[in-house]
Amino acid sequence: MPHILLTNDDGYQSPGLKALARAMARVGQVTVFAPDHNWSAAGHTKTMHKPLRIDQGHTEDGLPLFITTGTPSDCVGLALLGVVPQRPDLVVSGINLGGNLGEDITYSGTVAGAMEAAVAGLPAIAASQELPQDGDADFEFAGRVVAAVAAHVLERGMLPGGLLNINLPALPGHAVRGIQLTRLGRRVYRDILIERLDPRGRPYYWIGGDPPAGEPEAGTDLGALAHGYVSVTPLNMDMTDRTQLAELAHWDLHLPDGRA
Repeated sequence: MPHILLTNDDGYQSPGLKALARAMARVGQVTVFAPDHNWSAAGHTKTMHKPLRIDQGHTEDGLPLFITTGTPSDCVGLALLGVVPQRPDLVVSGINLGGNLGEDITYSGTVAGAMEAAVAGLPAIAASQELPQDGDADFEFAGRVVAAVAAHVLERGMLPGGLLNINLPALPGHAVRGIQLTRLGRRVYRDILIERLDPRGRPYYWIGGDPPAGEPEAGTDLGALAHGYVSVTPLNMDMTDRTQLAELAHWDLHLPDGRA
């Protein structure tokens, strides 16, 4: 059976991770390697300035479980460096509590876990579930969707440096209309700066504001979710802007002393 490594950024006790593990266990041999606390919005952070600790055990379903003080990227990195003896055939990060759409991928610890695998040349999936305003998210359905996509990845493979970013709408499974292949949409962030004073009169700050919105343009991940579809967006670690690269060729760039 293929070996599948799972991680997330919400911590090892997250209901999204537990549902994902149950679903992926039907696809292959699963190992869970997750943070000991929430790392949402950590981005592609790697711990280089302090030691990392790891506890080992089993999930509620008896799957091998590694818990670390590090980030989602650390989880995957530690596993690939040998903490997990068997190298995985696929890395899946999620299921995140909340969507990771558009520019969210630059902040997302969930996507970073998948990126760490892609950097190492492994196929990877990041999975996120938009949360309904009322009621609970249908993580069991989300897990089955991700597992179905994962089975295709294991059968067909992916190009080097590639990963898939899956997002599910805030709907019960029976109301989801289907799957759309999408590109990244455009997020609209509504952050505000909140300034307060501590008991000594010194200012401190929170970054607050309303949840991000977005432009539900057709063909984008935001558009798919707005119309009740699961979005599957292929990403690649080669972030070169080839259009801009061609434009820069006309800039005639030189060193200050004239050397090309």
